[in-house]
Amino acid sequence: MKQTLTFLAAFFIFTGCKNEEKKESDKAPQEIAEMTEKDSSQQTDSSSVEIDPISHATAVVKWDESVFYIDPTGGAEAFADKPKPDFVLITDIHGDHMDANTLNALKLGDTKVIVPKAVKEKLPKELQKNLVVMNNGETKNHLGFEIEALPMYNLPESQDAYHTKGRGNGYVISKGGTKVYFAGDTEDIPEMRNLKNIDMAFIPMNLPYTMPVEQAAEGVLAFAPAKVYPYHYRGKDGLHDVEKFKKLVNEGNKNIEVVLLDWYPDMD
Repeated sequence: MKQTLTFLAAFFIFTGCKNEEKKESDKAPQEIAEMTEKDSSQQTDSSSVEIDPISHATAVVKWDESVFYIDPTGGAEAFADKPKPDFVLITDIHGDHMDANTLNALKLGDTKVIVPKAVKEKLPKELQKNLVVMNNGETKNHLGFEIEALPMYNLPESQDAYHTKGRGNGYVISKGGTKVYFAGDTEDIPEMRNLKNIDMAFIPMNLPYTMPVEQAAEGVLAFAPAKVYPYHYRGKDGLHDVEKFKKLVNEGNKNIEVVLLDWYPDMD
């Protein structure tokens, strides 16, 4: 009798376990799909992106094994100890963003330079073979990166503004779930405010060319990047107050990390 009861107990335990396994198995495909989708949306690692500020709006970006330059200026000497770029991005026609002498001095070979149409029209003949034109709203894939060209312009819109809509490009560069935004010369335009899931954002703040510190902070709070880097903050009256920018952003959203880099080493 004791042996019979032991056998029956073991049978029910075994049967219960099998039923539980079956229930879990029945749910598994949907649950695994949901977990995979959730995990992939959160797998962003901006630590794989290194920013080397050169000056004002010019930077060297190291991303995994790749390197690209944004708005290279300053001549060959500014990049003498820097790795060669795999590609180059230029935002606008002004001299603090587009410098033909620097581009020539870099000896780019067949390296592609992604530009707005207005920049292509101003660069010399010897550089034309390198140029890839992107218009506002276009997306291209290049060397494993997805590059989206966004508008950058002054508000209110007018034909005599420093930056008119459609002429220059801001860029969102994406790879492996990480998104980096270089705003270029802009104010807190709707296209910037509507951005989603930006890991690193580079935002200008200098009057009269872009926007004041307060407006820059309001724009950043609207789209809430994980990290924000004030850059391009030299105006007619000197450097704008990036510490104030940091304070305003963190008062509005303590989860946004404000990173202050040295964009003006010659003014230290």
